[in-house]
Amino acid sequence: MTASLKPEIIQEEGSAVVPKEAIKEIALVDLAPAAARTAVRGSRGSLRSRAPRAGGRGRAPRERGEFEQVTIDARRVARVMAGGRRFNFSLVVVIGDRKGRVGVGLGKGVDTALAIDKATRDAKKHLFTVPRTVSGSITHQVSTKYASSIVEIIPSKGRGLVAGSAVRTVLDLAGVTDVVTKIHTRSKNKLTIARATVAALKKLSGARVA
Repeated sequence: MTASLKPEIIQEEGSAVVPKEAIKEIALVDLAPAAARTAVRGSRGSLRSRAPRAGGRGRAPRERGEFEQVTIDARRVARVMAGGRRFNFSLVVVIGDRKGRVGVGLGKGVDTALAIDKATRDAKKHLFTVPRTVSGSITHQVSTKYASSIVEIIPSKGRGLVAGSAVRTVLDLAGVTDVVTKIHTRSKNKLTIARATVAALKKLSGARVA
């Protein structure tokens, strides 16, 4: 009858007798560095430190441009061709630095990005400087007509900017305040209203091309 091994002794062929308690201690010692490495790696399993990058998510912060731009009108125009309808986009953009310089531009393209780019370049070509008083108002009352739109701009001390439609956008980006405006037209075309506003501002004494 073969003799059974004792519970606390493990013997393998060609090896020395090693107690179970010693095997457990060896296993714990070997596992300790692995557990420490796993804790260092974190959830993504990377040993490299992740320092925060400037600008957020590795992107460099954008520099603010010299001019602010606002799109006041956007239309999609369809033209019937032999193979079907072809769509184009027409956008009106107003740019200004709120320090007296302002311009209105029109751009057309097969997509909105191209139309905005063309409108912005057109507005920069038509930039001009509006003469303003110390408070930001205009020097005298002006009124003009462009197409079917008639715009009147009246200086009013302490009133702020009282205007609507495209007139407010043009005057705001030009940095004009303390004025009251009137639009004498039933047309809702913002392009003609914006150009009528520009024509009225150009009638001010001292207005010049930027």
